[in-house]
Amino acid sequence: MEITTALWSFALVVGLLTLTPGLDTALVLRTSALGRRHRAWGVVLGIQTGTLIWGALTSLGVTALLTASHVAYETLRWAGAAYLLWMGGRMIVDTWRGRAEGAAGSDGAAGDDGLALAGKDTVAGGWQQGTLTNLLNPKVGVFYVAVLPQFIPAGAPHFTMGLLLTSVHILLGLVWSLALISFARVLRTWLQQPRARRVLDRVTGTVVAAFGLRLALSD
Repeated sequence: MEITTALWSFALVVGLLTLTPGLDTALVLRTSALGRRHRAWGVVLGIQTGTLIWGALTSLGVTALLTASHVAYETLRWAGAAYLLWMGGRMIVDTWRGRAEGAAGSDGAAGDDGLALAGKDTVAGGWQQGTLTNLLNPKVGVFYVAVLPQFIPAGAPHFTMGLLLTSVHILLGLVWSLALISFARVLRTWLQQPRARRVLDRVTGTVVAAFGLRLALSD
């Protein structure tokens, strides 16, 4: 397999994976739709940082431990499930807390901060959330262990080629995230309404918690 052929083939596989609605899409869309554009880009950069780390570790052969060691995989799986359940549960609980605070306030503005949950609109905060979400998902590591080596041509340097393939995945992720953030701007007017923001947080929180539960119950 030629390097060019490997890159295009890998781009097709990870492109379809990127377009499939999932946890990353939900986090980016929700954060951006709430008007926290800096934090949304932080989430995007964090997710891609995690992808880069998984790709680099796979290229070095380190993440093969996830498939060789049951204990290593189980530890990371339960840590990831607990984090996602906590994050999703917090989103849902904060919508009720914010609603109560808003009702107690004179103009309902008190509930806005409670609904924001995404935290301050900073790139650093979003980056931390995106990185943790990606690195605590062992299925990303297993995917790279299973798929990445298949696209490394015979005779090509594993580490360099692995990083090149990972860069293709990151580039596609950035392009898709740009589309999501641009689309989310259309929703901002609707999301100025507290009720709409509560609905978005509850839906996203449910999706995140569902991913955590699925990870916990997965074999």
